[in-house]
Amino acid sequence: MAKLEDRSTRRDRFHQKAKKEGFLARAVYKLGEIDEKHPLFRPGARVLDLGCSPGSWLQYARTKVGKDGILVGLDRTPLKAPPPGSRIEIGDVMTIDVAILKGDLSAFDVVLSDMAPDTSGVRHMDQARSEALFERALEIATLVLAPGGNFVGKLFMGPDFKRLMEAVRGRFTTMKSMKPASSRQISIEQYVIGTGFKA
Repeated sequence: MAKLEDRSTRRDRFHQKAKKEGFLARAVYKLGEIDEKHPLFRPGARVLDLGCSPGSWLQYARTKVGKDGILVGLDRTPLKAPPPGSRIEIGDVMTIDVAILKGDLSAFDVVLSDMAPDTSGVRHMDQARSEALFERALEIATLVLAPGGNFVGKLFMGPDFKRLMEAVRGRFTTMKSMKPASSRQISIEQYVIGTGFKA
């Protein structure tokens, strides 16, 4: 089964495009679509990427925040090719101390989360795990974002989807959700976007 999935991934046009353009993963185009519809970044911004491996979202963020922007990533394992100028912390998002993520920074301007659970194939279980990761990402965002900051989190459609969307709506001036065209058609993922953090 894994071999079939690998071949399918290699044939995927977004995978091929990412490889050609020097990005570490096809997921970069999801963030690009989101940013195009709901502008997230500004030059010099401070960006936190939760579950950042393999690093394509950090690559994209660098193109938007410029050389003066600050990029921090968190993942359970080291990145094979960390984007230049980024600080990568190794740890579990569920237990990490946010002070470690902030380091010398007072706050972040953007918090990103493309985290997904290790899927079991049991739909309701995968949804519950996705909801827990999203809720934790939102919790971290509320602890580290500067006023007016922006948040993007991946969330599998499930029983708590509306509740979690409302949680974002309560903390940000604007809340939207979307499924980028570059998401796989069979995927139940959605991206929830909060802009204008109400600190």
